[in-house]
Amino acid sequence: MLDELQKRKSDLREKSEEHKEKRNELNTQASTLAAKRNELNKRTKELIEEAQELKTLRDSNNESVGENKGLRDELNEKANKIYAQIDRIRKDLNLSTGPSLKEMRREIDTLEFKQQTQVMKSNAERELVDKIAHLTEEFKTRKAQLEGNQELKDLLEEAQKLRDEASVYHEKVKEFADAAQEYHEKMIVTFKEADKVRADSDKVHKDFVKVQETADEQHGLFITTQKEIRDFDKVLIGLKRKGKKSKDSAFKIQAKKDAEDIYSQFKLGEKISTEDLLALQRSGLL
Repeated sequence: MLDELQKRKSDLREKSEEHKEKRNELNTQASTLAAKRNELNKRTKELIEEAQELKTLRDSNNESVGENKGLRDELNEKANKIYAQIDRIRKDLNLSTGPSLKEMRREIDTLEFKQQTQVMKSNAERELVDKIAHLTEEFKTRKAQLEGNQELKDLLEEAQKLRDEASVYHEKVKEFADAAQEYHEKMIVTFKEADKVRADSDKVHKDFVKVQETADEQHGLFITTQKEIRDFDKVLIGLKRKGKKSKDSAFKIQAKKDAEDIYSQFKLGEKISTEDLLALQRSGLL
């Protein structure tokens, strides 16, 4: 029975070591996954902060677009009012027929804006450029007709000055709008990258949780086997003590019997040795 218990205990020790090694291996894997997850989370945070900075720059440029557009439109409105005044004077003086300078200027502006902002085939763009050139030349001719009148000349100069100022703000509108669009596109790309990295982090975290749970299971089995080993130790120690007591008891019985034989010989007058005397003393017969 003792041998069988010893074998069971040995088997438990092997299982305990297996659970311990597996637990340690899994804990190492979990640590690696946790480090990777934390690195991905850090990268996600950095990307989101970068995207937020791009968003701030985009919004700032859009605000500048609005401010400069407002100033441009205000100047254009003032110029249009002067052109309307010029057209009234022109009609009163019967200087020319056809579209007004205001209408011509507006059409030229519309066509120029189309040329600047739309992608066209080379033939279509060439036709558009020719049309703009033709209208501009006609505008200059009409304007020259009106400049013979001093009042009209002064109004035309004032209107042109306003138009030139408006053009400066229009260029700023384009500049800020292009920058805002660039920041917006970069922001979208960065947010998408952050979403991808976050998804990778979530996957790694799930793997981490799974491995950690398995490591905890192995640790629980290790603790259980360790307890079982301690229980076996208690049983084995008890059995060994019991066996020792039994052995000591049998030895005492035999020693007493030997002492009684020596004492009987002593009473009969037979000579006994020093060793025999010590045996009698240990037995309590002397």
